[in-house]
Amino acid sequence: MAAGAAALPGAGGMAVGTMTVSALLTLAATGWWPRDARRLALTAVAVAAVCGLGTVFAGPGATTEGSPAIKLALVEYASGTWLVLLVTRALPLRRSAALWLVLGVAVATLLLRADAYDGALEAAGQSVFLSAGPLAAGALGNGLYTAGERRARSVREARRAQRLELAADLHDFVAHDVSGIVALAQAAQVVHGARPEQVPPLLRQIEEAGVRALGAMDRTVHMLRDGDGRLSAAGSGPDAPVADDAGARAAAYGLDDVPGVVERFRASGTADVRLADELPPERRADVPREVAATAHRVVVEALTNVRRHAPGAERVRVVLSCGGGGSRESAGSREDGLAGASLSVSVTDSGRGAAGARAGRPSAGERRSGLGLAGLAERVEALGGVLTAGGCGEGAGWEVRAEFPLRW
Repeated sequence: MAAGAAALPGAGGMAVGTMTVSALLTLAATGWWPRDARRLALTAVAVAAVCGLGTVFAGPGATTEGSPAIKLALVEYASGTWLVLLVTRALPLRRSAALWLVLGVAVATLLLRADAYDGALEAAGQSVFLSAGPLAAGALGNGLYTAGERRARSVREARRAQRLELAADLHDFVAHDVSGIVALAQAAQVVHGARPEQVPPLLRQIEEAGVRALGAMDRTVHMLRDGDGRLSAAGSGPDAPVADDAGARAAAYGLDDVPGVVERFRASGTADVRLADELPPERRADVPREVAATAHRVVVEALTNVRRHAPGAERVRVVLSCGGGGSRESAGSREDGLAGASLSVSVTDSGRGAAGARAGRPSAGERRSGLGLAGLAERVEALGGVLTAGGCGEGAGWEVRAEFPLRW
């Protein structure tokens, strides 16, 4: 080691060498960022080692104040500070903290090479002062890394919510129409021998249900597209756009679509299906779009479950009603009149409640998978309401009920 040290050039040559190596390594690290974090970390270690060796072998006070070596040390200081920023920006704090510390100490002690201080206390003060640069650079880099991670996390959560939304759409609408197709196909098999004249109408209903299912899938696919009509799923990085479902929500189903759902359910089976729409026209107009869309989903899911779990039900009742809220005789008292108003949606069938439960009837308290009544319960709760599902009594049937508070 002593022989190697003796062979080294003077302080000026040492300063030129360490500055050149540090600058070249920092330039290379800038090109690698942020793709190759491993090389970036190794570069930080190398630069810290070069700076430290330069300070040790040049010797404290080896150069005088104002010499070119001081200016070269400042170039090293700038390179090291920039590298601290790159490292802390590219790596989490648990991985960059040690590199930040080592590199910061190496660049903060660069000016110990100069005879620019009077005693150990002043040298320590200068090093503490120079550590402000690496400290600020590291804090900035770590802050940028944290902000980037937070943004990436929010994008992932938004995409997960979108996938759940798409899955719910497929389950609520496509499954409803497909289950109707199955019921109609089964009916066609039953009547094709004895009453063949009833088969063509059933086939037409199957065709209509298939078209509706395709339409529901088309609406779901449109939710994957951004405003320019391009698939946002094509990008998978954190900068890729998240699909905007505003257009799909604008075309969302609502309370006006409930009679059509009930009528199609009636046509696909033999049960006595009735709709009691007790909503006054003025109250219907006051129901928020999200509440109306979720109420429609409740009806669709409940009727789908009747078809799946109680195919022998003789009676099905769908009731839309609005409770509370007082009088709405004048526009001036509109807000007071609607205070405490609520929308109630219930679907009741005559299938055996207890037997249905044993056969696998779904309930709102099941494991929350984002689908079926469990997913609808989350939607209803998000709107401030409550959804319940259960037997109406011993052998009396099954009821799904949702209550939505109407607030403005």
